[in-house]
Amino acid sequence: MTVQLLRRKFTVEQYHKMTESGILTEDDRVELIRGEIIEMSPIGTKHAACVNRLVNLLVQLLGKRTILASQNPVALNNNSEPQPDVALLKPREDFYETAHPQPQDIFY
Repeated sequence: MTVQLLRRKFTVEQYHKMTESGILTEDDRVELIRGEIIEMSPIGTKHAACVNRLVNLLVQLLGKRTILASQNPVALNNNSEPQPDVALLKPREDFYETAHPQPQDIFY
């Protein structure tokens, strides 16, 4: 007999409410991808060093023409809010203080 597991999909709003209510904490290494809460691997030293090198290089090359976000949330749609290692964002005076960047805010 095969048992089918029930999967529950979440929205970005529900995901944020889980943090607000304490179900998830700032220390949890998770991302919302296609409605599923995915546990992320810990960031090892080599990975961190690579991201640091890339950030340093991009800041030198691009200066103030972009906002370089490192491992910060990007709201892609109603059910995905990944935290990419690096995202190049269109400059904004508030540095996205009022809302996470959206797809139209990302340089491709």
